[in-house]
Amino acid sequence: MEKISQKSTSIDLAEIIKVFQQVYKLNQLWTGPAYVFPDKINKSSYSQIVQITHKNKDVLKSQFPYTFEDFEYKQPCFVILEDNNIASICCSARKSAQADEASLFTKEAYRGKGYGVAVTNAWAREVQRQGRIPLYSTSWDNLASQSVAARLNLYLYGTDFHIS
Repeated sequence: MEKISQKSTSIDLAEIIKVFQQVYKLNQLWTGPAYVFPDKINKSSYSQIVQITHKNKDVLKSQFPYTFEDFEYKQPCFVILEDNNIASICCSARKSAQADEASLFTKEAYRGKGYGVAVTNAWAREVQRQGRIPLYSTSWDNLASQSVAARLNLYLYGTDFHIS
């Protein structure tokens, strides 16, 4: 990395990959836009939004077992329930000392109803209420997720870059 940082102040993705390949076996490369929420987030009007707490976390067990098992780390967590099914869920995917990044999933049968926007909005309001910064990222090819970011009026602040 020192080789790359000494070249210039701009980042050449191809050069970064080339340097990493000299040392590591690269299996996957993922990039995408990274967003931050506005300072003031309006309350959602969806009445089906439910905050998942210790009292009701069992609703996650059958449909989202990974979220259930890692419940403490995934907080805050919000869902929209329809017909006793979780139609859409947003929880924390990653956390730092100051920020949480959203993890959003809407089941295919419930897409196009605004559920993803609603649960992500509720999640972000709670993250802000806790004094933390809500973040959202996606991949460049996930246009539906980028549409959620646009509908939430998020600000693009950078690009996520993952190599494994």
